[in-house]
Parts: sequence; C-alpha cells; structure tokens
Amino acid sequence: MSDANDKTHLVDRITGHRRMRRLRKADWTRRLVRENRLTVDDLIWTVFVIPGDNIEEPIPAMPGVMRMSVDRLCEAAKKAADLGIPAIATFPNIEMEKRDMTGSEVLNPDNLINRATRALKKAAPSLGVITDVALDPFTSHGHDGILSGEEIVNDQTVDQICEAAVAQAQAGADIIAPSEMMDGRIGAIRERLDMAGFQDVAIMSYATKFSSGFYGPYREAISTKGLLKGDKASYYVDTANATEALRDAALDVEEGADMLMVKPGLPYLDICWRLKDTFGLPVFAYQVSGEYAMIKMAAERGAIDGDRVMMETLLSFKRAGCDGILTYFAIEAAEKLAKS
Repeated sequence: MSDANDKTHLVDRITGHRRMRRLRKADWTRRLVRENRLTVDDLIWTVFVIPGDNIEEPIPAMPGVMRMSVDRLCEAAKKAADLGIPAIATFPNIEMEKRDMTGSEVLNPDNLINRATRALKKAAPSLGVITDVALDPFTSHGHDGILSGEEIVNDQTVDQICEAAVAQAQAGADIIAPSEMMDGRIGAIRERLDMAGFQDVAIMSYATKFSSGFYGPYREAISTKGLLKGDKASYYVDTANATEALRDAALDVEEGADMLMVKPGLPYLDICWRLKDTFGLPVFAYQVSGEYAMIKMAAERGAIDGDRVMMETLLSFKRAGCDGILTYFAIEAAEKLAKS
C-alpha cells in the first residue's frame, strides 16, 4: 500500500468518512444544498426625491445614486416594477425655505413626499410605496423631532408624526415606516391610522435604529449634513447595546408594528437574527448610505469586485434571518438576478 493511500485512509479515520467537499465539488450539488437565496422579491429600492421637473442630480458621496424630481422618479419606478421589485421607499430633499424648527412642512398634504406618493401610485400601481414620518428632512436643525432648547421633545413630536402619517396614508402610502425613534410612536400611529380609516396601512417600525457613523452620505443626500448640531444619541440606540435594542423592538411589537427594521444593516446582523428569532415578525435590514458608499468607492479604487460584494452582502441579510432589504443597490441587484 502506498504512502498516498495510507494518508487517505488516515484522513478517513480522522473524519469518520465525513468529507464536506463532496457536496462542493460541482455547481449542481452546490445549488442543490444552498441554504439561503436572494431574489428580487427581497429588495426594497431606497430613493431620494427633489422639487422641480426633469431633474436628476448626482450625490457625490453615493456614486451612481441620484436625487430625482417626481417625474423622473416615476419613470425609474416603472423600470423597478418591470424588474419585479416589490416596493420603493422615498426620502425627500425639500427646499430650505420650507424647513423650520418644528418641521411643519411634513403636515402639508401637498408636500414633496405626498406628491411623489400620489404620482408613483399612478405611474406604477403594482409597486408598494413606503414613507417615513421622521422630521429631519423638514427641520431647520436636521434632527428627527421637534427641538425645544437642546432637547428633542418626545410627545409633541409623536403628535405631529401621527398627523403626518395620516396625510401620507391619504396620499396613498402602503406602509408607514417611522424612523425617528420616539417612545410610544408605533401605538400612537396605529391608533391614528385606524381612526382615520386606514386599518390596512401597515407599519414597518425602525425598531432598532442605532446611533451610527454610517449615515453621513444620507445626510448629504437630504441636505441636513450642514444643519445638524450635536448628534442623535439621545433618541437612537447606542451601538454597544444589543439587549436594549431587543427591548425597544419588543415595545414596538406590543404597540402593533407589522414589520421590524434594523438600521444600519451589515454591522448589526446579530440584531437581525435576534429579532427574527425572538419575535417571528417579518424583519428587514436597511443597507444604509455608508454601507453603499464603502462598497462603491472600494470598487472604484479596484480594491474589491463591486458586483460580487454587493450580492454577497445582500445575501448576508437573508442568512441573518431578514425577509428583505432596503437598499440603494436594488436596481443593480435586480438586473443581475434577472441574468442569473
């Protein structure tokens, strides 16, 4: 018996004849035993809306992402719908002269976000529309709530975002996704929506929105980067706190959230898994602007294969238990999936 055979038998004795590579050797066996799959049904396209007509405006910190006027957004939404993307999440960049200390423009039934919703529902009726009621795009100080002195006042903010949620539902929003992290907001929004006859409008809670450093490009996209004084640590979750994040999510579940979101995504895969395992509700990750920018800029420098890393990170959310992903990559990923 040769030395080579002796070595092979030694490996068999050590492994008990279990060889993990047997099911990795061919493409068909790898596909047959694949545990998680990413499909177009998992993608929610996150977009930025600006006033005006026939405008597409690049965002330097987010290569490939545009702020779009409503008409251009509607054309893009038709493409998203044709690709099979289920939903779109809209974020406004409104005129500076319409921003004030209380974010009162959020209450305008004809504000930019509501105009975009009505237009989207006409242009691409099969596409779900998800809107946010946080005040940061509407305030002159860039915070997510009403500022009194140096404090974001919780209950007054909740009253205002409830009114905004009803206005967004009236405009045709299918899902309200409150991201401002005020206490009691989910129950209050649910009650106000139900009272206004919008029992079928769902709530996707930003259940665990962390006080993260990954939001910088987003703040550039909605023009709050230069406005924001201080940080948002008094109302976002501390990045070190997993148990607190679960407690926060538990309150949202008790108050009637239909879906839970983790934001940012990739640094908090453990939270995605724990939310899914604990509550069993649909869980979504928001692959935020900083995550997108890192991948895009690294790819531009030749440090990584951008397409491969895009798909790998999106799949990681599925592996962590997510039912879907809010991502600026949605169109690119959908096109790649359509070719696979």
